[in-house]
Parts: sequence; structure tokens; C-alpha cells
Amino acid sequence: MAQPVIRIGTRASKLALAQSGMMQRRIAAALGAPDRPEEFAPLVHITTTGDRIQDRRLLEIGGKALFTKEIEEALLDGRVDAAVHSMKDVPAELPPGLVIAAIPEREDVRDAFLSHKAKTLADLPAGSVLGTASMRRQAQALYRRPDIQVMVLRGNVDTRLAKLEAGEADAILLAASGLNRLGLGDLPSSLLDPVEAPPAPGQGALAIQVRAEDADAPWLVALRHEPSMLTVAAERGALFALEGSCRTAIGAHARLEGRNLSLIVEALTPDGSLRFRREGSIEVADEASARALGLNLGAEVRAEGGEALVLND
Repeated sequence: MAQPVIRIGTRASKLALAQSGMMQRRIAAALGAPDRPEEFAPLVHITTTGDRIQDRRLLEIGGKALFTKEIEEALLDGRVDAAVHSMKDVPAELPPGLVIAAIPEREDVRDAFLSHKAKTLADLPAGSVLGTASMRRQAQALYRRPDIQVMVLRGNVDTRLAKLEAGEADAILLAASGLNRLGLGDLPSSLLDPVEAPPAPGQGALAIQVRAEDADAPWLVALRHEPSMLTVAAERGALFALEGSCRTAIGAHARLEGRNLSLIVEALTPDGSLRFRREGSIEVADEASARALGLNLGAEVRAEGGEALVLND
């Protein structure tokens, strides 16, 4: 029987191509063609709405799904056979017919602090300007430093670094994983403690999304990293319970030691004035039990924070 060709849908940004290129090589190897990735796992570049609109917060134009919608449509239409996403960009609910079938080993989960004026967020002078497009990063920063200013800073990694160099912001926050995958891991001034400032649910992980009927294909099974899938399941359970979107500031950090899974979930008011936080742990059996831990802790945070957690127009 002829070897299947797996067409991989991906955004065309430098980071997206670095990530999908990593997965392209892994997929080709799993298909038994490690020396022919372009032939057996070709990349299909897809421009998303989130890529086209760079001058506004995501919440103003439809939320984080704008980084996945067009790629998911290509999957459902049969134009591609798999998609590679940054897990933190994947909404809590997936379109019917699509599943996240594999998560390879996770990268660094932490946020990176970059500045030419300070080593850490705590060291920034009062009144400094911090650049980020993330509601979570904004709220977490203002919770610790209500005396700084936050400006909206969208665009790809190169664009944000250029704005920092130009002095448009005194500091910026980026995912350490993305910098590492681009070979820029030496740039951060420091890395944020993920216990003190939990990252976005799924940060540092890549998601391989396919049609539901293809979920257990052997090449997908070969890509799965169980510890990463368990920690991400817990964090995304919290995301679902909190109805996470670009209008809510949600952080979650899961750690796995043996079969003991611990999870921290927090949500903040958009201005950082209030923080609601829960921690818990279980002896984890599978992804369902990991997700249940996230759902439970997320529900507790939501019950306490209520409508204060959602940014209103």
C-alpha cells in the first residue's frame, strides 16, 4: 500500500514555519521517510485573519480563534490533513469533527522579560512602558506593578523586538518557547516564575490537529508525549471552565512528578487590581482525570471572580 502524504497546514510567520518545520521532520520520520519530508509531509501556507490584522487587540477582531479558523476550515474541507498550532492559540472549544490528536514534548512554558533598562519586571522604573498584546500578561504585570503603563504591542516576534529596539516600549513580554525555537533564547533579560505568574494554558506546547476519523493514525501516536498531553489537558480544562478568551486574563501551570499532577489556576481582572487563584493536585490516571482537575479548579476561580474577570466594552 502506498505511503500516505500528510499535508500540513500552517501559518506563514517565521515562528509558525519554524514550529511546523520541526513537526514536518517528525511526521516524515514517523511515516518512514525521514530523508524526504517535503515529499511526504509538505507544508501548506495559510494566512489567517489574525495574521492580516496587526494593529488591534485580538478581542477587538474576534479573539484568538482568528489564528486557527482558516487552517481549521482547510482541514474540514480536505485541503490539508493536519495542522500545527501553538497550543496557547487554540480556543477552548474545537469545531465539530476536529481533534487535537498529538502533543509532542513541551518546550519551556515560561514568559520571557526583555528590556534594555531592567533585568526583571520588578526592576522597571515607575512609569515605564511595557509592551504586550496579551490580556493575561497585562493583568499579571499590573498586579505586581500598578505603577507602570501597558501598551498594545502586536505583530510577529521580529516586529516586537524591533519596537523594543526603537524605544517604543521599555520592556516586552514574549513566550520563552518561541524565542528558543527561533534560536533567540539568549535575548531575555530574565524569565518569569511560572508559579508566581502562570503562563497561558498550553504555552510552550505544539498541537497537532486532525480530522476526528484520523486521530489514531500510527504516525500521530508516534508523536504523542504523555507528560505534555497530561499537563496541557489539565490547563485546558481550566481554560474551558473559565470560558477563556482574549477578554479574560487566565493563567494555568501544571507540573507532573511521577503520577502526581499539580495545577495552579489564576484569573485576574483586566486592570490587575484583583487576582483569584486556586491550587490542587491528584494522582493522575489519564487525560480525562487531568482535565477534570482543571475543570474543578477553574470552576472555583470562576465562582469567586464572576463577571469581574471579563473585559467589558
